[in-house]
Amino acid sequence: MSYPSVRITIAEESFAARLQNQAAPNACARLLGLLPYRGELIHARWSGEACWSPLKSVWPLEMLLPPEDATSHPAPGEVLLFAGAVSEPELLIAYGPTRFASKAGALAGNPVLKIDDGLDRLAELGRRILRHGVVTLHIEHHG
Repeated sequence: MSYPSVRITIAEESFAARLQNQAAPNACARLLGLLPYRGELIHARWSGEACWSPLKSVWPLEMLLPPEDATSHPAPGEVLLFAGAVSEPELLIAYGPTRFASKAGALAGNPVLKIDDGLDRLAELGRRILRHGVVTLHIEHHG
């Protein structure tokens, strides 16, 4: 089965991403319903080498998302969708070693996207966000 491809643009860098529909079909459907998504990407100080995008402007706080193959340790290039009771809804983009957490403690997010190419560029962007702050994030259907 073929799934829609997605383009993730962080600041001026663009990445193709694969939808992780087999691992988290409900979460992927919810993500697709948000597209095109425009937001901010901020370094995730609690989580290690990852950045996050708060979804509170597009996701009702009372709409929880049940776990589907949820993980606290995404690989570089994995994008997690979290909408649980203990923290605000968000997307987490791992660019290096990550242990997904918030001030409330450990979190587990549903894997929704996977970036396979350009992981070196993604890591450099993550380090730049750590040093210089917030950048724009745009996720849209592609092709």
